[in-house]
Amino acid sequence: MKRLAVVAVLVAVGVALFVAGRNAAAEPLRTSTAGTRYAATVLIEEPVTGRVSMEVVVDAGDADTVAVSAVMPEMGHSTPELTAREQRPGRFLAEGELFSMSGVWDVSLRLDGPAGEEQLIVKALISDR
Repeated sequence: MKRLAVVAVLVAVGVALFVAGRNAAAEPLRTSTAGTRYAATVLIEEPVTGRVSMEVVVDAGDADTVAVSAVMPEMGHSTPELTAREQRPGRFLAEGELFSMSGVWDVSLRLDGPAGEEQLIVKALISDR
């Protein structure tokens, strides 16, 4: 009887952690990175699979163009680069299919401007819709 109670408690804890993890992964993503030429913050309101909108805020440096792509090294997935549109100085918006499955992705930011080109990487936890 004790074993059954222990198993029931472990299953309940596992389910609670799974539900909590799924809810936490669906919250907006905000992460920053810096290189030698630029610093940027990535904002994804809904970090989910499929079509997403990603805002890239250039915190340091004067980037004229920004492009984003994503790689999931563990699974061998990658996406074509999306060109971000400049919304206003220092703020760019990329829209499109970036994440084909849930999990941890490396989001690559390619920034280019008077200081030259630089590629920055941030991690993104993506959940299913």
